[in-house]
Amino acid sequence: MIQGIFGNRGQLFFEIEFITDDGLNLPVDAMLDTGFTGFMAINKQDLDGLNWLFIRKERLRTAQGEARFNIYLGKVLLDGQEYEIPVYAGDEITEVLLGSEWLKILPLVVNYQLGILTLG
Repeated sequence: MIQGIFGNRGQLFFEIEFITDDGLNLPVDAMLDTGFTGFMAINKQDLDGLNWLFIRKERLRTAQGEARFNIYLGKVLLDGQEYEIPVYAGDEITEVLLGSEWLKILPLVVNYQLGILTLG
């Protein structure tokens, strides 16, 4: 189980680690976005040095309208477990986003009053 933190506007943040193709772990803060139905979305610039395998391009409907994303096979470490997941990369993404697909396999506990935020 990983502990998260609340942002100043109630956002839910968790520290995860990107795993590069040569096995280096890079810690990043990721924001849980339940409106995004995939596993993860990142800005294209965040791909530098990861050398993840490109899979395909896909169009998605976002809050700003339709956008085209590149999809990569990414490796992340979350809750001590390594996952190989599809990662959506686009130009307009300002935060590393964890999508609601994680909630199908990991339990989420949120209690703002008590300051409890856990995933896994």
